[in-house]
Amino acid sequence: MEAQMRLVQRAPSRTVVAAVVAVTLVAVPAPASAGPGAVGRPGEPPKTPTAHGYGGAVSTVDPTATAIGLDVLRRGGNAVDAAVAAAATLGVTEPFSAGIGGGGFLVYYDARTRQVHTVDGRESAPAAMREDSFVDPATGTAYPFQQARVSGLSVGVPGTLKTWHEALRRWGSRPLSAALAPAAEVAERGFPVDATFRQQVADNAAAFAQFDATRSLYLPDGQPPAVGAVQRNRDLADTYRQIARQGIGAFYTGPIGADLVAAVRRPPVAADPTAPWQFPILAGGLTRTDLAHYALRFPAPTRSDYRGYQVYGMSTPSSGGVAVGEALNILERFDLSRLTVTEALHHYLEASALAYADRNRYVGDGTSRRILAELLDDRYAAERACRLDPARAAPKPVPPGDPDGRYGGCGTALAGAEGNPGQSTTNLTVADRWGNVVEYTLTIEQTGGNAMVVPGRGFLLNNELTDFTFVQPPGAAPDPNLPAPGKRPRSSMSPTIVLDGDGRPFLALGSPGGATIITTVLQMLVNRIDLGMSLPEAMAAPRASQRNSAVPQAEPAFVSGYGTALAALGHPPFVATAELGAATAVEFTGRHGLVAAAEPVRRGGGAAGVVLPAR
Repeated sequence: MEAQMRLVQRAPSRTVVAAVVAVTLVAVPAPASAGPGAVGRPGEPPKTPTAHGYGGAVSTVDPTATAIGLDVLRRGGNAVDAAVAAAATLGVTEPFSAGIGGGGFLVYYDARTRQVHTVDGRESAPAAMREDSFVDPATGTAYPFQQARVSGLSVGVPGTLKTWHEALRRWGSRPLSAALAPAAEVAERGFPVDATFRQQVADNAAAFAQFDATRSLYLPDGQPPAVGAVQRNRDLADTYRQIARQGIGAFYTGPIGADLVAAVRRPPVAADPTAPWQFPILAGGLTRTDLAHYALRFPAPTRSDYRGYQVYGMSTPSSGGVAVGEALNILERFDLSRLTVTEALHHYLEASALAYADRNRYVGDGTSRRILAELLDDRYAAERACRLDPARAAPKPVPPGDPDGRYGGCGTALAGAEGNPGQSTTNLTVADRWGNVVEYTLTIEQTGGNAMVVPGRGFLLNNELTDFTFVQPPGAAPDPNLPAPGKRPRSSMSPTIVLDGDGRPFLALGSPGGATIITTVLQMLVNRIDLGMSLPEAMAAPRASQRNSAVPQAEPAFVSGYGTALAALGHPPFVATAELGAATAVEFTGRHGLVAAAEPVRRGGGAAGVVLPAR
C-alpha cells in the first residue's frame, strides 16, 4: 500500500486533461470470479457482481455507468472524474433513483493528504416552507403521503449538479463538461430496458400518467416500455449538453432552472390523464431565488474507531454516519467473533435499535455539535450498551438515551419519531490507481421522485421534502426533523469509508434503501469485520433491518435461516420483504489489489469492474 500512496504525485493535473474528449463505451471485462448475475442487458457491458484486480475500480448498480467510470480511469482520470461521469450516467439509466433533479452525499478520501472530506448536496426547503406546510388547511391533519409526494410541495432545491461541479473543482482533473459527455451520448443513443426499469415504471404508472412529459417519456402507448426496448431521452441529452456549454448557471440561474421552477409552481398536469389519481395535485412554493441561493455544505465527517479501523461517514442532515457509528461503538463492547452467527445477529439487531432510538430523537438538520459528539462518544456507547442483554431482546421500541455528558446507568429520555423515510436512491463506489476513493449516495427520494418530468428537459424532480416529519407527534419530544425555511430533511444515506490502523483505505461501501440504508451498511460491516466473511459474501448475505420497531423487516432467506433461533431470544416475528438495499463496495487488499463488489441478485444485480483484472 505504501508504494500505491507514493504514486499520488503522478496524478493527472487539470491542465493536462481539461479538453473534452468523446468517451467510447467499453465493456467491463468479466473476471474469472464472475458468478450469478454476470449477464447484462443485450447491447450492454456484462453485469458482473465481483471483480478482482488493480489500477482502479468502479461499482454501481448499472453496467453502463460502471463501464463509463472505468473508461475514465483508463484514460487517466481520477476517482472523482470517474464518479461524476458514472453518476451522470445513472441519471440516464437509473432515472427513477437519481438525477440532476435531486441531491445526495459524497465522501472522499484524498490519498495525497490522507484526509476524508464530505460534501452535503442534500436538497433544501424553499423559503416559503413552514412547519405546517404538509398540513391540509381544510382538515387540520397531515396530507396523505402520496398526495404530498406527487406535488410541487415535495420538491426541494436540487444539489446534485453543484455537488458534481464542486467535487471536480476541488479534487478532479477534468471539467464537468467532460464528465457529462458520455452520459449525454447514452441518453441520445438509448439503452435497452431491463425488467427492473420496466417494473419501476409499472409501479409508478398511475402517477406518471398525470403529467404529459412523464407519460410521453416513460409510458409509450400508455404502457411501460417492453423489456429489451431501447429507451432514449433526447431532452436530457440536450440538457446535459447545454450545461456542458454554459456551466451550472444554466441550471441554477438560467433557463433550465426557470423551467424547473415553473413545473413546481404550476405542475404540468395532463389535460387527459390516462389513469385516475385520487388527490388534487398541489403546487409548491420554490422560487428562482431559492434555486440561485442554494449552497453546498462541507461538514466534518463522522468518525467511529472500531476494532482497529477508522470508520468515516456523513454528518447531518444525514443520520447515517451518526447511527452507524453509534451502533458500532455499542457493538465494540462485545466480542462478536466468539459468538455464534445467531448470537452476533442478535447483538447487531439490538445495537441497531438503540442507535435508531437516538437517531429519531436527536438527529436532524441543525443538531448541535455537542449532541453529535456525545452520540459518538465511547462513554455514551458504554451507557447505551448496558441496555443490550446478550441473552434476550428488549421489547421494542426501546427509549432513547440522554446525551447529557454524564455517564453511568442506563439513562433514558422521551422518544422521537422516525418520519417519512424514502425508499429509493442509488450508490456508487470508485477507487483510482493513486489511492483516492469516492463513496457517493444520490437520490430523488421515492422511486420515480415526485413523478414530474420537467417539460423539455428530460429529468424527474425529487420529492425530498417528504422526508420531513409532517407534524409534531402528540406527546413526543420536540422533533428535530420538522419542516422550516431553508432546512434540509433528515436522511439515512450512509456513504462510508473505512481506513485501516495506518490511515489507509481498507473498505468503502454504501447502499440505497431509505431508512434501511443504515442497517444495510452496518450489517455489511459486521459481516466483513466481525464474522470474517469476504466482501462478496458480506454483500450477498441475507439482511434484516431493526429500526427500533416491533415489526422488524428481513429478507426471506434471513427469516428462514435465523428467524426461529432469534425468536427464541425474544425477537418479534420479522416482516418478510423481497430485498433490502442494493449496495456497492470496494476493498483494498495487499500488493495494491482491489476487490470491487456489487449485488449479485438484489435490484437485478449490480456491476463491478476493475481497470486491470487479475488473471
